[in-house]
Amino acid sequence: MNTIAEQPVSSAKAADKARREAIKLEKRLCREVGRAILDFNMIEEGDKVMVCMSGGKDSYTLLDILRRLQKRAPVRFSLVAVNLDQKQPGFPDHVLPEYLRAQGVDFHIETQDTYSVVKRVIPEGKTTCGLCSRLRRAILYSVAERLGCTKIALGHHRDDILQTLMLNMFFGGRMKGMPPKLVSDDGKHVVIRPLAYIPEKDTRQWAEYQQFPIIPCNLCGSQDNLQRQIVGDMLRDWDRQYPGRLESMFRAMQHVVTTHMMDPKLHDFRHARATGVASPEGDIAFDPDTFTESFAPAAAGDTLGIRVSVAPAAPAAPHAEAWTACSS
Repeated sequence: MNTIAEQPVSSAKAADKARREAIKLEKRLCREVGRAILDFNMIEEGDKVMVCMSGGKDSYTLLDILRRLQKRAPVRFSLVAVNLDQKQPGFPDHVLPEYLRAQGVDFHIETQDTYSVVKRVIPEGKTTCGLCSRLRRAILYSVAERLGCTKIALGHHRDDILQTLMLNMFFGGRMKGMPPKLVSDDGKHVVIRPLAYIPEKDTRQWAEYQQFPIIPCNLCGSQDNLQRQIVGDMLRDWDRQYPGRLESMFRAMQHVVTTHMMDPKLHDFRHARATGVASPEGDIAFDPDTFTESFAPAAAGDTLGIRVSVAPAAPAAPHAEAWTACSS
């Protein structure tokens, strides 16, 4: 049993360990967000970035890390935090303004009663997320235009992207994910997802460490039967049972071999003929210069018994160090 004198020492060690872990997490978040910004050219000189704030852990993390990178980014850009108050019953509308003022962040609160619209249109017990998200998106586009924002930043992370891929495969019959950068249907807005490389567990840990004042979504948070929630639980189970599986799935979304899929719009299968001449577009999917497979004993928990080593990454882009390092 520890004596009274030993207890403060043990507590100090635990606190010191927690600080070290937080520093490592901060560096990882800055590095991966900066890498995503570089890879997809998300933020450019003079951009005014609208950071959409829901009050959840992901949007808090997004704003916090963008502010840290802003201090040493190789380009100048401004940030404005925007929250849509949808008039949900019991919504604590003071929380975000108080937090943003305390942080010295430029912000705008847009008040639109989409809650009443959703509850009137969607039958009781049915999923509300589809209509809610469409209404929210249209309003946020309108706000971005009024505020003169050139980019709209959303807090979707790596796990959201994987969930979207699986949902489209299971229920939509499409190989479609959630792009890190896209132009809106009307061609007026550029939407970016700087957390694209960040796993959800990292945003959760950062939110806990920073003690962000989290606001739950009372409109749809109680819908435990949502397919997205079910798919999310499945992916989390995979991650626990087979560490590294989600990372491999995410890499696959960045290395699509269209000749080895089945979409005739992407490859002319009908006119494929043997010519006797080697082609750089031929069957190279499993060549050693792309990646190598080793059928050595499987890693712990990996029932496939296959280890894959991916080809080396491309050289870092100019200004990569500035984008991927933390300001603190």
